Amino acid sequence: MTLHSSIAPGATAGVLIVRAPEEMAAIRSAGIGGVIWQRRPLAGFQSWIDGLAPDHLPRTRTILRPDAVRDAVEAACDIAGTPDGPQKDLLADDIAALADIFHALIGARWLRLRLEPVTTDACRRFHIDRVQARLVCTYRGTGTQYGLGDASEPEVIHTVPTGSPLILRGTLWPASPDPGLLHRSPPIAGSGETRLMLALDPVDDPEDEI
Repeated sequence: MTLHSSIAPGATAGVLIVRAPEEMAAIRSAGIGGVIWQRRPLAGFQSWIDGLAPDHLPRTRTILRPDAVRDAVEAACDIAGTPDGPQKDLLADDIAALADIFHALIGARWLRLRLEPVTTDACRRFHIDRVQARLVCTYRGTGTQYGLGDASEPEVIHTVPTGSPLILRGTLWPASPDPGLLHRSPPIAGSGETRLMLALDPVDDPEDEI
């Protein structure tokens, strides 16, 4: 995906905003709970994906090798009837590239890929995921929301820009010192909005996930 850098709004303690994919390695730094690669998708891509009928947005949940991600996304697009063309190729290429970046950072041999349209208030409570780390990217609609807090809702809530990947540490790889970073999916029920959300988790052994 061709991108343009811009200054990201909503930076907060424990979250680092970077302008290049290689800088996402900062997730390994002390006190960092999340890293956002601030980028802006081409207007042509965004208008294309925003204009798709929800039934034509790809959907898949699977565990696979990183090098199989592109084929899995293409298959999901074919099943959903996502229109062929350069924009569909761009989506598949971008997700495969993010899988490569995440795999290189985390080192897991397998990835859990979740790509799905969202119209409900799934995961609307602020939380920390029980994983080593998770990459999230919202290709359509409102991005993931985050803030600092404990068990309660953060006083200040920030929203990741659409199309900007976010890597978050989970409870299996806690940040030290802990910034108290929490996140959630934005509440959209009843708004008529349809998001397209990507999530990638590391998996050591697929048999353990059955």
